[in-house]
This record gives sequence, C-alpha cells and structure tokens, in this order.
Amino acid sequence: MTASSSLPEDHDHLDPHDGHTPVHALDRQDDSGESLPAHLDDLVARARTYVEAASSANTRRAYASDWSHYSTWCRRQNLPLMPPSPQVVGLYITACASGAASADGRKNSVSTIERRLSSITWNYAQRGLSLERRDRHIATVMAGIRNSHGRPPQQKEAVLPEDLIAMLETLDRSTLRGLRDRAMLLIGFAGGLRRSEITGLDVGRDQTEDGRGYLEILDKGVLLTLRGKTGWREVEIGRGSSDLTCPVAALTAWMKFARIAHGPVFRRVTKHGKSVGSERLNDQEIARLVKRTALAAGVRGDLPEGERAQKFAGHSLRAGLASSAEVDERHVQKQLGHASAEMTRKYQRRRDRFRVNMTKAAGL
Repeated sequence: MTASSSLPEDHDHLDPHDGHTPVHALDRQDDSGESLPAHLDDLVARARTYVEAASSANTRRAYASDWSHYSTWCRRQNLPLMPPSPQVVGLYITACASGAASADGRKNSVSTIERRLSSITWNYAQRGLSLERRDRHIATVMAGIRNSHGRPPQQKEAVLPEDLIAMLETLDRSTLRGLRDRAMLLIGFAGGLRRSEITGLDVGRDQTEDGRGYLEILDKGVLLTLRGKTGWREVEIGRGSSDLTCPVAALTAWMKFARIAHGPVFRRVTKHGKSVGSERLNDQEIARLVKRTALAAGVRGDLPEGERAQKFAGHSLRAGLASSAEVDERHVQKQLGHASAEMTRKYQRRRDRFRVNMTKAAGL
C-alpha cells in the first residue's frame, strides 16, 4: 500500500466509472474475466474481509472521498479516468493547489494534495493498474507545489499535566458520562494513545470484530495490548499518585459503575446519562471531548476563543505526554509506538527548546 502518513485511519472502494458504486479488490472473476467456481464464494467473502482489515475504517473513508473528488473532477473536465495518466493527475494536483478543483476556489494545502495523490495511487492499484508517481508530470509539479505553497505544519496544542487536571475538574464525577470522559482523558494521556486506540479498547482479547486492543488490570497498573499500523504493541499505564488523577482508578470506576465486563470499554451513554449502550464510541468523540474540556477549563486563555478552538484535538493528549514526561526519550518513543526518535520529537512541544545553547557552546 502507498498510503501517506497524513491519511486519517479508513474507505469503501469506488467504481472507476462513476466514483460512487462500491467495488471490491477481490470479486468472483479471475484476471481473465472468467467467473470463479461457486464453491469458492466463502473464500472470496473471507478474502474481502481481510482486504478491509488491511486498513482502518478512517483510512478507507479517506481513500474513497479522495477518489470520488478526483473522478468527479475528471468527469467535469471531460478527461479520461482510465487508464492512469500522469498528465491528467498532474493537472489535477495543479487544480487543487490553485483552487480550481473546488467550487469555492479554496486552495488545498500541500499535505491534503499529498494525501489525495496517495489515495489516487492506491485506488488505481486496487484495480490492477499502476500510476507512476515519479513521472515528471507528477513529480516535478508536486515539487513546485511544495516549494511554492509549503508551510510549517500546524501542530495541535499539547495538553500538559496542569491543563489536564483543570480539564478533569470540568467533568461531573457523579454521572456516568463524567466517569467515562475522565477515564478516556486520563488513559489517553498516560498511554500516549491515538483516539482510535482509546475507543478501540475491549475488556478482553478477541471479544469483538472491530476491536483495536484489549486491557489487563494488574496490581501496579493496566497493561494495554494494541494493534497498530506495524503490528501489536504493549503499553504500560502505571497507577497515579492520587486517585483524582490516577488513570487506572478512573478506568476501573467507569467500568464498575457502567457494569462493563465484556466487549467495548468506552461506549455511548444514553437516556439522559442514566444508561450505557452496547455500541462502541466513535473515535471523533475523543477530539470533541478534548476540545470541549480544554475550552471549558480556559486552557490557552491568552488566545481569542476562535483560535483556541482550533488548537486542540485528540493528538493533544499524545503530545502532552511526550512534552511533559521527564524520562529518557526512548521510553517516550516506546510508549507512543513510534518507529523513530525523530517522530517522537515532533510530538515534544517546546520540551527541548534552548536546553542546549549552541551559541555559548561555540564560545560566543
């Protein structure tokens, strides 16, 4: 797969002719166009399940949305969608950068264009076709777009420990929703978890089809076993110094009062906060929770409210742990599940600034 790291985390595959009819990378026809024997239907269905499991639901949605955008643009410009044409793709990314690809004239960012290019390449590959991204019509145009429109990435604000404590104070500990939200904030921060890793937690192993991991509560903390992009990893979350800020205490309180013993850990609270549903919480709720509580707690109150609202998201919890944990960097890297220390440093907001003064070190 050629998915960019800027992709969200899933997408139904779209028909190459209209951009809307779902198709599958595997169907009942072989490469010659002949139908496969009927007794292989079960294997075909299982293979489709594995194809979907190769990427997350968010990623598949992103792939489908980008492919639909590209196919619609081709149709409006009376340009061929098939076979893959570097010239057509080069014109498309030019339109995205200049604003000509959107009805309102809005120019897409470099990261959005790179994501769409990855989505187009992936969608062609699923149809057995190859788009040569190194072709000069694409590579040279993309290099020019980066040079002309590239900007430093706009990172989300890190939620630091003092911010998190203030955010927890905005939640009502006497309600199920308050208990759930406290547990999600504390587990997400202490584990350095992605929002999908928080909502994807199950009580135990192999309990649901859509679970992203499971937990084991031990004397010294909780052990999470998570399935990520590169395989399975373990995350240790130790007990805190106070029950008010202990992620393990918050988690066990939520599970006890919500009577959750099997299946998804974090679920919707229904009937005016008096009942817990069976459905898993959508990972978008994590971003909304972080934004809502950060604003309610007055975090970054030095900024205008409209600007503050754009500063916080689910990644604020991961960035907060990376920025505040005063331990060896390799431990932070392991907790966040990063393959490189360089990626971990991108999450460490302001942590290492001016820690080493190269000016004085040089004798000035």
